[in-house]
Amino acid sequence: MDRLKGKVAIVTGAASGIGKATVELFRSEGATVVGADAVDGAHVLSDAGSEKAVRDLVELVVKQHSGLDIFFANAGISGGFATIAEQTEQDWTEILRVNLIGPFLAIKYAGPAIAKRGGGSIICTASVAGLRSGAGGAAYSASKAGVINLVQNAAQQLSGSGVRVNAICPGLIETGMTKPLYELARATGREERLGELNPLQRGGEPQEIASAALYLASDEASYVNGAALVVDGGLSSSHPTAQRFNLRMLSSGQSDGS
Repeated sequence: MDRLKGKVAIVTGAASGIGKATVELFRSEGATVVGADAVDGAHVLSDAGSEKAVRDLVELVVKQHSGLDIFFANAGISGGFATIAEQTEQDWTEILRVNLIGPFLAIKYAGPAIAKRGGGSIICTASVAGLRSGAGGAAYSASKAGVINLVQNAAQQLSGSGVRVNAICPGLIETGMTKPLYELARATGREERLGELNPLQRGGEPQEIASAALYLASDEASYVNGAALVVDGGLSSSHPTAQRFNLRMLSSGQSDGS
């Protein structure tokens, strides 16, 4: 219960979902945690995509708590599922501002502060949508692909500082962002189909991503750096296949000859 004892952490997107679950878990593990969000429900109101807001947030936490050890850049927006032809320049600008510029700013300002403490962890929320198409809109997916590359570059540029920079790539998780999808599935009696494309055949819970963030924040991940940890029930382990058809073949004793 003391994996983060004595550590000071910032979590963005903390008002709900993954961020809220992470704040609670980090605190239960002994950390002092400042939760930030652009909406009510967090300890601090802050815009993750604003340079001034992120700089001020880091400076405030360092001043109040004498340092910073962990920054979880979790804030993000989906932007919906409009096609490339339907989206506007303004749509892309806002999605990239929050989802990609936000983590960049977290690294820019939290990195030096964490280095002053002798090292620590920066974690950025990416997505399986950043690995390949089919899990999100084009702008959202592009922003999350950028996050994966960003943590690789940051890990290299912070070489020797003791600051580790990693990403988490969640699959389908029940959060504020996916609430409309979950509500529609429940309203139409299709809740059991949520997550059916992954081998576990279920959606994930925010606490499962929070547990991944705890691992990356803790000393247990002391040799993990520049990585993208996929937490998706196995969704991205394969190209799409007709899983149920294959299972029927096995149960009936049929074979494709291989």
